[in-house]
Amino acid sequence: MIERFSTGDARLDQILCGGFVANAIMLVAGAPGTGKTILAEQCLFENASAERPGIYFSTVSEPFDKLLRYGQSLSFFDAKQIGRSVFYDDLGDALNREGLVAVLERVDALVKERLPGIVVIDSFKAMRDFAVDDADFRRFLHDLSGRLTALAITSFWVGEYANQEAMQSPEFGVADAVIHLETKRTAERVGRYLSVLKLRGSGYSPGEHSYRLSAAGIEAFPRLADARDDIRFESSDERVSTGIPALDEALSDGYWPGSTTLIAGPSGAGKTLMGLHFLYSGAERGEPGILMTLQENRTQLRRIINRFGWALDGDVTIMDRSPVELLVDELVYELLDCIDDIGARRVVIDSIGDLQLATPDPIRFREFVHSLVQRCARTGVSLLFTFETSELFRVTQLSEVGMSHISDNVVLLQHVRDGAQMKRALTVLKTRGSNNDPMIREFQISDDGITIGEPINLQSLLQ
Repeated sequence: MIERFSTGDARLDQILCGGFVANAIMLVAGAPGTGKTILAEQCLFENASAERPGIYFSTVSEPFDKLLRYGQSLSFFDAKQIGRSVFYDDLGDALNREGLVAVLERVDALVKERLPGIVVIDSFKAMRDFAVDDADFRRFLHDLSGRLTALAITSFWVGEYANQEAMQSPEFGVADAVIHLETKRTAERVGRYLSVLKLRGSGYSPGEHSYRLSAAGIEAFPRLADARDDIRFESSDERVSTGIPALDEALSDGYWPGSTTLIAGPSGAGKTLMGLHFLYSGAERGEPGILMTLQENRTQLRRIINRFGWALDGDVTIMDRSPVELLVDELVYELLDCIDDIGARRVVIDSIGDLQLATPDPIRFREFVHSLVQRCARTGVSLLFTFETSELFRVTQLSEVGMSHISDNVVLLQHVRDGAQMKRALTVLKTRGSNNDPMIREFQISDDGITIGEPINLQSLLQ
């Protein structure tokens, strides 16, 4: 079995199928400010020990004292390890005096003295400018990689490489792994993405994975794009109440456990309230639920919930988040963790439209929704999305949000005019695996919640 070592972040280890391969050469590439140094230092402190210490070599790109000063602001930076299991050294003077030959001599001397298990060189790319020519730099690469490999040292070569530059540089051929960090701007949003371009001797999760930089270091969020899973899972014949008896009847006795429901309708139609009925009906049965909302804050929710006699706290967990600077990949893992932590059986996401706006890449959004739906279905968690339609009266389409085809149930809410009065109407458009009542019915919102009445004849209202 190939030996691994942790990056210090469990989800980044997951992307790497267990962590970096030990005793290998890792090339960490990216533009300035993408977190290359933070990742290297995080790995250093996570894996260095008194028996197999770590050495961090700076070159000519960043002053030695600045590395230490900024490093101390990070929570994983343990000052007690400095001089015991973590050592810092500056190769800049050797480079300026005698070039790459002096670098090899300095590395040799410290490796023999410290017997490290992990070595970081930052910036590695800067040393290319000190080579006489390309052949000289390639000889240096060969000699350095041979020394590190022979001594079973895990090394990180950190450099300001663009994506294509990293793949075309001679360092790429020598390195056993290439990790690329980058920032991308879409309109007013700036996102950080990590890609594994190469990982010799191991599988890894492909594609671009979001990550955050904070005082805790680098925190990665693997791209939620589950492959097709043909493993059979248990499906109960028991029905799950919507919390509204007349709607249960229209759906042939409620939802299937683990099903996905889309509640679509214009502003003010009652979508959020319908989701709350679903959650608090489950709470009465001892089924924990989660409301993840990007629409309301806790003060607004408390006013709504108290009005209908429910309690803000209890078996329903509220995850109220702002859509501003929202990182969907982070949010979905927070949701999945919360589902596991409380044993949630019902989840309402209010709304899918806000999630779509926070995910500029439409393919990434569809993969995320599909994967979330499949994970909830396999574990029997009933999922309900709300979606705000653009048409206020007589809704004719559910837009291109891409939810209706993967939803097991689709409930349409709309406003209808009756003379000078405006009424609310409800229609069950779809119930997968069941018959449904397709009638358009009036419903009302009172202090008792939602009550559904008799069918409405829209043609008569239009006359």
